[in-house]
Amino acid sequence: MVKKMIKLGDIATYINGYAFKPEDRGKVGLPIIRIQDLTGNSYDLGFYDGIYPQKIEINDGDVLISWSASLGVYIWNRGKALLNQHIFKVEFDKTDIDKQYFVFAVRYKLKEMERKTHGATMKHIVKKDFDATEIPYPPYEEQVEIATNLDKIFRIIESRNQELQLLDDLVSARFVEMFGDISTGVYKYEIRKLGDVANVGSSHRVFTTEFVEYGVPFYRGTEIGDLANGITPRETYFISKEHYKKIANDDTKPKIGDLLMPSICNKGQVWRVDTDKPFYYKDGRVLCISPDRRIFNTKYLEYYMKVKTLIEYPKLGSGSTFAEFKIFLLKNIDILIPPLDLQNEFADFVRQTDKSKLAIQKELDKTQLLFDSLMQEYFG
Repeated sequence: MVKKMIKLGDIATYINGYAFKPEDRGKVGLPIIRIQDLTGNSYDLGFYDGIYPQKIEINDGDVLISWSASLGVYIWNRGKALLNQHIFKVEFDKTDIDKQYFVFAVRYKLKEMERKTHGATMKHIVKKDFDATEIPYPPYEEQVEIATNLDKIFRIIESRNQELQLLDDLVSARFVEMFGDISTGVYKYEIRKLGDVANVGSSHRVFTTEFVEYGVPFYRGTEIGDLANGITPRETYFISKEHYKKIANDDTKPKIGDLLMPSICNKGQVWRVDTDKPFYYKDGRVLCISPDRRIFNTKYLEYYMKVKTLIEYPKLGSGSTFAEFKIFLLKNIDILIPPLDLQNEFADFVRQTDKSKLAIQKELDKTQLLFDSLMQEYFG
């Protein structure tokens, strides 16, 4: 049966936020909502206490769509606020569209739109492309049924993610209790520079002309980020075994327990090498930390560096077009060195927590797969 379709432009009016200037931001008034505040990554919430266009005011229950940089659709639930630029407020023109159905449908379609985004530095959706995008338009009662089914599964996914976050919070609290606070740099034990207690470097240059169809995996920052998140890279490059033997000497071949991280380490993507199978990695874009095993439990150091890079990246990143760690910057990072027996105790605690996280993650993956298949069935 052919689905009845409707264009997004025919469902609602999409009101863009106001381009507030830095001097508009103060400490009193209504909060100015940016994309960061919708995605949970806000660091600088501003307030406005002046005259503003009434149309940019938002309230609980309003549907918001971020159309630049980070695409997403949200139902606002944090009280009266003002909308900044790059976010649409949705004002429905039709009475026979279920709000929750609309949110799920747009969430699905945004993935398609992302492939059509424009802009060299900040990707964004062009309004005419957004308005022309079609979604299935079943009868209202069917919309409600679809939205109810999806919402039940989505709440399970949220619950699983909250469980994972609670376990992360537990590990963080245990670290602070045992060693001090990485975010403030107030510790109970000795601090040294990373370059004094570890070899920090990268690899030999590998050219694209040296890639082969099969052979030894060659990891870029993207693949290292996947491995740091427990994901096996699905697509990767390869170099020949002969070339690998030629360039992978003792100085550049990571050992089990060494830490690898992309130079653009903005999400704590630190991978503790856990395999002795051959692989190689991209020079400059992937950095290798080989710590002194006499003073480090590398599982402890992996956790420390995941948190530390999140804090230091905004401060130490450099580059003309994007921020990235350089070897000399990484060497200068302060490293906490508690007694080894305490590091071992903490590492054991992390391993036990990881087992719980793995069980939850498996259930989450199953639920996510069901959710994705239903989204495809309803909106694909």
